[in-house]
Amino acid sequence: MAGGVRAEILRFVRNDSLSIIIPFPTPYSPLPSQVYSRQMTTTAPALTQEEAQQIAQTARQLIQTVEQVVLGKTETVRMMVIGLLSGGHMLVEDIPGVGKTTLARTIARAIGGQFRRIQFTPDLLPADVTGSVIYNQRTGQFEFHPGPIFANIALADEINRATPKTQSALLEAMEERTVSAEGTTYPLPQPFLVIATQNNIEMVGTYPLPEAQLDRFFAKVSLGYPSREVEMRILETHQVESPLNRIEPVITPEQLTEMQKQIRRVYVGSGVRRYLVELVQATRHHPNIALGASPRASLALLTGAQALAVLSDRHYVMPDDVQRMAVPVLAHRLMTRSDPTGRLVSAEAVIREILLQVPVPITGDD
Repeated sequence: MAGGVRAEILRFVRNDSLSIIIPFPTPYSPLPSQVYSRQMTTTAPALTQEEAQQIAQTARQLIQTVEQVVLGKTETVRMMVIGLLSGGHMLVEDIPGVGKTTLARTIARAIGGQFRRIQFTPDLLPADVTGSVIYNQRTGQFEFHPGPIFANIALADEINRATPKTQSALLEAMEERTVSAEGTTYPLPQPFLVIATQNNIEMVGTYPLPEAQLDRFFAKVSLGYPSREVEMRILETHQVESPLNRIEPVITPEQLTEMQKQIRRVYVGSGVRRYLVELVQATRHHPNIALGASPRASLALLTGAQALAVLSDRHYVMPDDVQRMAVPVLAHRLMTRSDPTGRLVSAEAVIREILLQVPVPITGDD
């Protein structure tokens, strides 16, 4: 009964720049330390509270460092760091000039990683992204010359301006973290993250990303225009030089890789897992959705909830973590139908409706 009541009285606030769900706590929330935290029964040891707090402290340092350059976009930066911890690729969709490239460069510098920018254009070829096998006259052998995708942070700028053939060059890299050329497979640097940008205007001459590629992005975020006060601060901080030049690494790529492994050890009770699956299953049977979320989306939602739990100084996942991650992780993967007036139904609105309909578990375990 409590779970049903709680599900009905959940109130939500929408952040227009992110389109994420932020549930308010209710009096019916059980004590999380008693009902959602258990010892893992898998072979991997469960993340301890002390380890979770250490990761959270480092993640907050990352957020603060990025915010020295990207001002007034705390929630977007927070979601990008969650993507880093989850090992997922990010899609940034917004208008030109709001700092999409700056955000990617700042993140790369904050983790001390190698950054490469790929400007996607209609004449870009797959080999321009992944690399080419070239004959070396001096040695008499063919040699592989890595493309710009071989980096810790690869920025695919205006990805929808390249042809589908070139876009598909990213599929293996994003999923397998490898590049294949002439029968040989080359591993990409670790950690590896693709940050792709696209404008939601100027759609003439673009090639929309297919569902298969959209599904490989962990989450979609946007920046939006800054407020008047924030824009005044931007003018002040950028007047002499870009604050990006003063950014020092907070962690090393090796440390980030280890943090990503630790995130997978965050405890998730069977009740929370069942709740997550019910949410994803509901997208496949909703009348306004033509294509629901895939099992890959379920895995992304699980990892994102684990990362959010750690950022909240917890070593276990609560239903609230799943709710908060639902829209940014699932919305871009859904194909919606038109309503009776002919307007396309918003995927975010459908997910919010599903969140209100699916009962919230009272305990973390069945």
